Amino acid sequence: MDLLVLKQAGINTDSALERFMNNEALYMRMMKKFLDDKTFISLVEAVSQNDGKAALESSHTLKGVCGNLSIDNLFTLFSEQVVLMRADKWDEAYSMMSEITEKYTQVTDAIKTWIDGQ
Repeated sequence: MDLLVLKQAGINTDSALERFMNNEALYMRMMKKFLDDKTFISLVEAVSQNDGKAALESSHTLKGVCGNLSIDNLFTLFSEQVVLMRADKWDEAYSMMSEITEKYTQVTDAIKTWIDGQ
């Protein structure tokens, strides 16, 4: 399995596979679930509606998922966003959405490319 496309998107595949006990099939299943997950859409909607509680919940959920899958660049961004939200710095947290969306798109495109290549 060629993991280079994932690595280039900021995913630490070595760490992820270690977490999944080198079970590549399980790792792929979890990455497919990440693609199907609607939490990012919920985050975008919550931010657009200025719903801080829902935005914090979604960002925190995504932080955990990205941490478990070793999607390090998104994990870092969601971690920063959660800290800002908890500090009531909503404008700063919401202003991160363009960068988060760009990275999220890069990651999901890379995962799709990787899966399609299998």
